Amino acid sequence: MFQGIDFDLEPGELMEVHGPNGSGKTTLLRCIAGLFKEESGHVDVAGEERPLYLGHKPGLSLLLTPLENLRWYLALQGREPRREDCLSALRRVGLNGSHLVPCRSLSAGQQRRAALARLVASSAPLWLLDEPFAALDESGREIVLSIAQAHCHGGGAVVCATHEDLGLADARRLELAA
Repeated sequence: MFQGIDFDLEPGELMEVHGPNGSGKTTLLRCIAGLFKEESGHVDVAGEERPLYLGHKPGLSLLLTPLENLRWYLALQGREPRREDCLSALRRVGLNGSHLVPCRSLSAGQQRRAALARLVASSAPLWLLDEPFAALDESGREIVLSIAQAHCHGGGAVVCATHEDLGLADARRLELAA
């Protein structure tokens, strides 16, 4: 487990959390998201809206299509899942022709892209991305970076737990020890 972590993240900032396997990267994100209760210390997230947590598993119903998954996700958030908005988000992540194919028939990379569409459709000011490049090819990685940078430029904030350097010069870096 980790200890002694203290940081503030301002609107417009992106932070990379690095560390070896088992160092607590995923646990830290889940504590910030409110999915795990911290054993000591505290996590304060400003604002009313919960952070958007995207784990290293896509979190999709494999029986539903990417379009149906996104509409279901938005409805759970209490938002009106307008078809055109959902289709636009799916196009943004490169799922132009696969939006009506059941997710069980998609590759791991396409499933990841379907999950990433939540970012495009989200209004959450804080995004928590666990291994955001998992199962993605180079164009998928560029999409993740583009979406994250646009979110930060729009006043949002992003925390990425990753083994890979995102290659963003303006990203803050937090190292967790083994």
